[in-house]
Amino acid sequence: MKKIVIIITLLNCFVSFCNNDSKQFFNAIRISDYPTAQIILKGVDDKALQEQLEFFYDIMHNKRTNPSPVFKAYNNNDTLSLSYNLNLINKALYEYLKDGNEISSFRTLKKALNLAKKRKDKILICETLKIILEIYQRFTSVIGDESYKYYISEYRKYAYDEFEIKNCILKEFKLIKKQHYNSEKKYLVNFLKVNDQLSDINFTFLNAKRDITFSAYFRYEEEDLDKSEFLIREAIKNLESLEGLFENERLICAKINLSIVLFEKRLFNEAYNVINKINTNQNIYIYKLLKTFLYYWKYEIYKALGKIDQSKDYYIKYLELELLNDQSKKKQLVSEYETKYQTLEKEKKIVQLLNTNLKSEAERIKNRNLLIGSTSILIIGSIIAILMYKNTKRKQRIAEQEREIEIQKTEKLLKEQELTAIDAMISGQEKERQRLANDLHDNLGSTLATVKLHFDHLKNNRDNPKAENIEELYSKTNNLLDEAYQKVRTIAHEKNSGVMAKQGLLPAIKNLAKKASNGDGLLIEVQDYGLDERLDNALEISIFRIIQELITNTIKHANASEINISLTNHDSLLNIIVEDNGKGFDAKILPEKDGMGLKSIEKRIEHMEGTFEIDSTIGKGTNIIINVPI
Repeated sequence: MKKIVIIITLLNCFVSFCNNDSKQFFNAIRISDYPTAQIILKGVDDKALQEQLEFFYDIMHNKRTNPSPVFKAYNNNDTLSLSYNLNLINKALYEYLKDGNEISSFRTLKKALNLAKKRKDKILICETLKIILEIYQRFTSVIGDESYKYYISEYRKYAYDEFEIKNCILKEFKLIKKQHYNSEKKYLVNFLKVNDQLSDINFTFLNAKRDITFSAYFRYEEEDLDKSEFLIREAIKNLESLEGLFENERLICAKINLSIVLFEKRLFNEAYNVINKINTNQNIYIYKLLKTFLYYWKYEIYKALGKIDQSKDYYIKYLELELLNDQSKKKQLVSEYETKYQTLEKEKKIVQLLNTNLKSEAERIKNRNLLIGSTSILIIGSIIAILMYKNTKRKQRIAEQEREIEIQKTEKLLKEQELTAIDAMISGQEKERQRLANDLHDNLGSTLATVKLHFDHLKNNRDNPKAENIEELYSKTNNLLDEAYQKVRTIAHEKNSGVMAKQGLLPAIKNLAKKASNGDGLLIEVQDYGLDERLDNALEISIFRIIQELITNTIKHANASEINISLTNHDSLLNIIVEDNGKGFDAKILPEKDGMGLKSIEKRIEHMEGTFEIDSTIGKGTNIIINVPI
């Protein structure tokens, strides 16, 4: 009975801490407020728990250069405790930071994650997932694999406040890039979405991480080095105000990236000044990973400045660290390292031997043999490099030719579709003309012929007082004229409404464009791609009314002389573009205007589950882009 009471008491204490102090402690750590975290630590009564929290604090604060582990054995009654859960996280962090033992660290972190889920502790679940993802994203080859996607989805599921949600969005953005590697349009759409979601971050560290990520986007995707440099400098400014392990790592990474941007802008001296001030002397695994990155770019920058000897030294250091850090490429790098290192050593020996006063013929022969051997290696290496270069160029040419063939096939297909649409339109017009001619000849023609006979009879007997049935003849003629009038109205009505009912959307729009054009004052052109089949009747009517209203707006407000209407069917998506060369307007203040009808059009398109975009420049005209699922 006593044991049960003790366990219940301990659990109550644990729940109290987890709901209050732990949330405040981990909140202080994640926003880099280490003084507050230390104050909270002093108020923890449970010594075992306090010991684990202090260890976690020291690692995250980056104050223990060589942290001593505080791991211990726990009995069965303590395996659900917060202390034991933290003990697992600390053990995993210690193993990873000390030796870079990812496999053992992942096993321990997975165990810690399962325990946190069992305890329903969202705070420790998120902390564990963040550490797992921190380790993952140092290996770009696994970004996008199924396990990485799983941990991202788990983080999204358990994110419990604004900080965690926005941090998750940042990590998801890296995954989006991998998933849409060959689709720049999708990646751009996702960037704009993420940029909007992260525009109002109130956390300094998250701001810095966002700016680093977006700097890379503008560097690689937009090729806007000025924007990339501005963002990376903003990140450095924020990070220099923070303390902490991952904060300092991000600061070093940001400075290296700044030197790379300056290098790509060919500001070699500025890049040299930045990269030479970076300090990565701490004996922690993640800094060793950064050294690989640092040494490679020192090699590039020194080479660009003509510092060849120093450049070679840093290249050797880079290869040595690459061998240690990336076992998956070990064989390839060993071969590359050995070849380049031996070549450098042989070159040094040759220079030394040539500058030494040799006393014997044997030494001269040895020098000659060494020189020949080194030269042979260089020649063979040069031949291999030339062959590889030519092979690469050949593959590039083949790839370009294949792309050109695909483009030509696509253009041919579009032209064939366009010709098919034109043939169908012409055939429909000919059938309509034939039907109209038949109606005029069979119905209206005979009626008008009878009227003419009556009029001839009336004309011939106009002055004949003896003529009979004159009044009856007038009455019949009048009735025939009424009949002819009704037939004309019927044909006109069928002609007017039949374009939409019988031929469809495209002829109706072209007919509207023809009627609205007025010679030199306004010219309206209509283009279509892939509209070979009829759409749903209600959808055709809605689209026709929208285009009709857009043309009316342009005539009323734009003072345009040309309007171009394009309709394109893209795999169950109808794209409509209405362009004019009018006076344009400021699209940003559109919501303040009610008279142009564009807001009502936008609402109708939203109801159709479509999209509506306006691109207008004052003095240059307006483009309206509509996408509607069909």
